[in-house]
Amino acid sequence: MDDFIAARAQMALSLGFHIIFACIGMMMPFFMAVAHYKWLKTGDITYKNVTKAWSRGVAIFFATGAVSGTVLSFELGLLWPEFMKHAGPIFGMPFSLEGTAFFIEAIALGFYLYGWNRFNKWFHWITGVVVGVSGLASGILVVAANAWMNSPAGFDFVNGQYLNINPITAMFNDAWLSQAIHMILATTVATGFAVAGVHALMILKGKNIIFHTKAFQIAALFAVIGAILQPFSGDFSAKDIAKRQPAKLAAMEAHFKTEERAALIIGGIPDEEKETVRYAVKIPGALSFLAHGDFNKEVTGLDAIAKKDRPPVAIVHYAFQVMVMLGVLMLLIALLYLFILWRKKSWLDKRWLLKLFVAAIPAGFIAVEAGWTVTEVGRQPWIIHGIMRTADAVTPMPGIVYSFYIFTGVYVSLSVIVILLLYRQVKMVGKLYDKS
Repeated sequence: MDDFIAARAQMALSLGFHIIFACIGMMMPFFMAVAHYKWLKTGDITYKNVTKAWSRGVAIFFATGAVSGTVLSFELGLLWPEFMKHAGPIFGMPFSLEGTAFFIEAIALGFYLYGWNRFNKWFHWITGVVVGVSGLASGILVVAANAWMNSPAGFDFVNGQYLNINPITAMFNDAWLSQAIHMILATTVATGFAVAGVHALMILKGKNIIFHTKAFQIAALFAVIGAILQPFSGDFSAKDIAKRQPAKLAAMEAHFKTEERAALIIGGIPDEEKETVRYAVKIPGALSFLAHGDFNKEVTGLDAIAKKDRPPVAIVHYAFQVMVMLGVLMLLIALLYLFILWRKKSWLDKRWLLKLFVAAIPAGFIAVEAGWTVTEVGRQPWIIHGIMRTADAVTPMPGIVYSFYIFTGVYVSLSVIVILLLYRQVKMVGKLYDKS
């Protein structure tokens, strides 16, 4: 493994771990706030117990997210110094604001965790809401910075110089809205199905059924809402990408030939040398509609992109297929659950329904990882789309490969610790909280 590949692998590894911690840390406070609100309105002690249990999980993921996020900020400077030298002054504003949001979140979480029986009950609840809002703001701001890499704005690039810098324009670039909406919904779906699945598993095991049922209902509602809205976000994102990054869309669909009435490809094995796709199911005109809202519109293929500027088609295509496939499966579960709530409430206690949610525990996070692979690998070979190549931004420092091995060990250890802590929390639910 050479140093360039090692630097990319280390960044990918760090992002891959951090995004899971960040997703849960962004969305769990809202689950917690809903359970807390239900306790305040109904007086049902079970909702208070659910709130306290989830607040402990929020604290765990806040700590791990802070650690992994701090590592990422150092890696940007250490692994990609040429990138940060030019990009830092342009897209630094969202990172600065993200730091502010992080401090607000930390203060609010401290108030929330230690505020039981010390604050006015509604003020205490509001501090929990602030934890969620500030965490969500942090995520949106980081996504805005990433969106700038996909849609650079807020400067003039003249003779290799970055001039007339406008940080506001850079932050609110053309990609930030579609990426932010898609990420928020992905976070909602992934966390919702994971949390609902864990509580469904506890119900199947017959442990603290009332507690886990109420927790399951809240998490499942978030999962269902997110899963139903996500396809609309996906359509918005696809049309945006078709306009700004046609090479990325072409790689996603393994669309090698520019043509009208372009077919949407489901599955298939891309052959980049022969520029064909084998064993794919094709839906005529569907890609044209997805990209432009018109079944007959022309869609740019990879044949219009210089080979040196093309993303690695196979990786992007497979990641996109995984993301879509899992998204469709979770959408089907969401629609089934809605139907059951509407017409077949007697099915809510069926074991097969709970097993569906248990099976879906990893689905959302696998889809998130696949989606970020599409976003990041699909931009290659550019670190700043159309401006700076990834190869020109990497550190000249030798020996990065050893750093990669060290960080792999750190992140694997961190993940094991988090899993053990969460497992301990779930097992201790019945002992930690009063039943009165």
